[in-house]
Order: sequence, then structure tokens, then C-alpha cells
Amino acid sequence: MLSMIEKGDRNASEEIVAAVARALDVGVSNLRGQPYREQLQQDRIDRMIEPLGGALDNWDLDPDPAAPPPRPLGELRAAVAETVQMRAAANLGGLAEKLPSLIAEILHAIHLQDRPGHAREELHGLQAEAARGVWRVAYRVGEMHLARLALSRMAQAAAESGDPRQVAVERWMRAQTSVESGRPGVDTGLRLVNHALKELDDDGSPGTRAVRGALYLKGSILASRRGDKDGSDTWLDEARGMAQETGETRVYELTFGPTNVELHAVAAAADRDKHGLALKRAAKVEIPEDYPPGRAGHFYIDLARAQVWAARHDEAFASLLKARETAPQMTRHHPQVHETAAALRRARARVPDPLRDFSLWCGV
Repeated sequence: MLSMIEKGDRNASEEIVAAVARALDVGVSNLRGQPYREQLQQDRIDRMIEPLGGALDNWDLDPDPAAPPPRPLGELRAAVAETVQMRAAANLGGLAEKLPSLIAEILHAIHLQDRPGHAREELHGLQAEAARGVWRVAYRVGEMHLARLALSRMAQAAAESGDPRQVAVERWMRAQTSVESGRPGVDTGLRLVNHALKELDDDGSPGTRAVRGALYLKGSILASRRGDKDGSDTWLDEARGMAQETGETRVYELTFGPTNVELHAVAAAADRDKHGLALKRAAKVEIPEDYPPGRAGHFYIDLARAQVWAARHDEAFASLLKARETAPQMTRHHPQVHETAAALRRARARVPDPLRDFSLWCGV
């Protein structure tokens, strides 16, 4: 089977990738060749990795005496909301540019707000969101050390925010990152999901239900990567039932609702190498016009993966182009895109110019 994968005759499912990474004692991103340095340079993200790390390293230091006073809480709230929109749009370069100075400014404001109370808790909530933005950039481009540092800083801030849902969101993100360690990491991720669900009481509020629903979806993906079909479907059914109650939500930028449940159903099937089932599920998906570009782009990437291994090559390339149109920076740095583009090239005796241009754009 490994020989067939090496020759491009078989797809390397997520379960197989995790197993090989573990056997070779490397991270999944290392196995896939991330980070893609040339693409980082072209998107001008490479020069921001060090400032992002520096902002997180200085998390607990007193503010620079020469720094200007921070903006009022309302303006900081608006600035963080802008970064949340950048995350939703998968604007990795914009996030990387904006976050280092914003993190320092929020830290300065926390030092000035030296009395406990709602304002200080809200500042810590903004701090957690800023750290989450760093995680998004680092995770998407394969800078895993920076991604883990961002998570540790987010965990500190979330614990001080007075918002148990922020704590649960950090667990959700850590479960996502744990996959990097292969099969043991997948098991750890499932423990994190279960722990977060146990800690976050279902108070019936829309925000809590959406966060819990997102945790169920993460459980479905993780179970699928273990090859556990029944477990994955059980998690998915729980999320589907909850989504019928909540409808489409955007709290904490989790985009939980009926649409995202079906997008995860497609990804879960493709992760198990069940590409026919993934395509059957994808045929029922309708992406709303105002859907977050990052989430929609990920769906087109998953769809292209299923299409290429079902020998629907023209459709697969069209899905890759749709992903690039929807979320270009995420698409350029996504390892599944690199693998799908490579599979399309191998399937042709002569590589068409549009596919060659796309391959050069994403570094295949």
C-alpha cells in the first residue's frame, strides 16, 4: 500500500499520514514539507513570524515605557473585531501584520487596568482572541512551534476572561493542533474534546450550544482520523441535532449550524478515504452567499480531494480554482491542495497550462 501511495496510485488518507508520521517520529506538517518557505515569502508572511513570536514571548512583561498609551476599550474591541473578520476571510497576511502591535497594546491596557472587574476580564477576552489570531496564521502555514505558543498564551488569557466558552474554544483549537502528533495526538484531541464538553455546562444559551456543537464536530473529525466510522457518525449526529436547534450561528467565529455540520460530514468521509460517500454528501451542500470565505474555501479543498481520487479530474481542478478564488492565502498554504494538485499532474500525460500555472502558484 505504501508503495502504491509513493507512486501516486493510492491516496494517503489522514489515518495513514498520521501513522507514517508517528513511525518516522516527525510531525505531520514536517512529513508534508511545511512550512512552504517560497510561498511564505511571496505572501510576505515570512517576515512576520519573528514579530508574532516576539509579541507572545513578551506576554508577561511590563509595557515599554516609551510606548504611547493604549486606545480606549471600545476602540480595542473594534480592532480585535477587525482581526476576527480577517480570520474568517483567511487573510493570513493581514492578520500577521496587525497582531504584534495589537497584542502589545492590549497588554499595556491590562497593566493600566489594575483592579479586578468586568473591564479587565474583557481585556483578557480580547487578548485571548488576539492569541487565537496568531494560532490561525501559524497553524495554516505549518509553523507549529508558534501555533503551540499561541495556544498556551490563549489558555492563560481565557482563564482570566471570566468566559468559560473562551476556555472551551481554546480546548477545541488544541484538539485540532494535537493531530500534528499522529495517532497519539488524535487520541489526545478526543480527550480534550470530552474534557471541554464536561467543563462547559449546557446552559441552553445560543453561544454555549454553538460552542458545544463545534466540539461535537471536532470529535467527529478526530474519530474519523482514527478510522472509527461509528464513533465519527455518532459525534456527527449529535452535532446535527444541535444545529437544527441553533440554526446558523457565527459566535466565536465557529460558524456552527446545519451548513457547517454537512461540511464536516464531507471532510470526515474523505479523511477515511471514502471519497464516493464524500461526494454524495457534498452534492447536498449549498454554501450561503455570505458564508465565511475561510470555511467555504476549506470545503472546496475537501471536495477537490474527493473528486481527484474518484477520477473526476476536471471537476477537482475546478474546485481548486474555486478554493483559490474564495480564500487564496489559505489555499496556497494548505497541504491538501499541494497533494491534490500533484495527483492531477500525475493523472495527465501532458500537464495543461492552467494546471501548470496553478501548480507554480502554490509551489507544487
